[in-house]
Amino acid sequence: MAISFVGRVAIVTGAGTGLGRSHALGLAQRGAKVVVNDLGVSRDGTGSSSEAADAVVAEIKAMGGDAMAHGCDVSDEAGVKDMVAKAMDAWGRVDIAVNNAGILRDKTFAKMEMSDFRKVVDVHLIGSANVAHACWPIMREQKYGRIVFTASGSGLYGNFGQSNYGAAKAAMMGLMNVLHMEGARDNIRVNTLAPTAATRMTEELLPAEAAALLAPETITPGLLYLVSEDAPSRFIMGAGAGSFAQTRVYETQGITLMEGDNTPETIAARFAEMNDPEGQEDLQDAFSQTKKYALNAAKARGLKLDW
Repeated sequence: MAISFVGRVAIVTGAGTGLGRSHALGLAQRGAKVVVNDLGVSRDGTGSSSEAADAVVAEIKAMGGDAMAHGCDVSDEAGVKDMVAKAMDAWGRVDIAVNNAGILRDKTFAKMEMSDFRKVVDVHLIGSANVAHACWPIMREQKYGRIVFTASGSGLYGNFGQSNYGAAKAAMMGLMNVLHMEGARDNIRVNTLAPTAATRMTEELLPAEAAALLAPETITPGLLYLVSEDAPSRFIMGAGAGSFAQTRVYETQGITLMEGDNTPETIAARFAEMNDPEGQEDLQDAFSQTKKYALNAAKARGLKLDW
């Protein structure tokens, strides 16, 4: 069955270029009305211009779609609220929020100014939270919402010189996990896209042959699925060059130490056992971990917990 967004309203941040532009066009091609958000800044977040967002709106209208541009900085809560209010004034609902806006201020941690660390976190993490928070009451009232956060391999796996970016991108998983739980009863599904694409954010890092394969358009189909009516929730989708995969966090069965044995020396001696992946679990929430540890401790002591 074809995925359609007819009757849906989507907000896509950072939609003037690269991945955001591709996502906005992909949504519009399948019928969504789209708010094209882009501050028009350079890669490091300086300057501003409405040209890129206006150009994407023109593309959407040329294909017969409906779109509006909004140039707010997503880290500005008041600006985000204004953007969502304008979408509501125009179309009466907001169904989809694609958090894609981002900047880079790469340096090794030793050389990085904390102001640059903070600004990157503000745009990626606080900006994503601002958009989700402004849309949240609308989606709860509608009993329908689809939110995607954009992570990165830099956050999930690390990348030299990107402590600020990596920290912000890793935070997307935590935000997704909690909003997935809090939105479930109102049919708000929350997912994370972890793309690797040839955009202005990566233009100096990729050889030409790889860049040709890693076009943003190869990733957008995954995004469209993550915001569709039958989307999953709490799913981290790795994507690039037409390849799609799931990223998951597992916890090993581990070891349980009694009082007399609970020393750093014992942990060192049994580290390989603690690290054994056999029987590892995909825990569903923080309390699952608490319950696991308490039950393991009770079992080691011959106790029975009614839990």
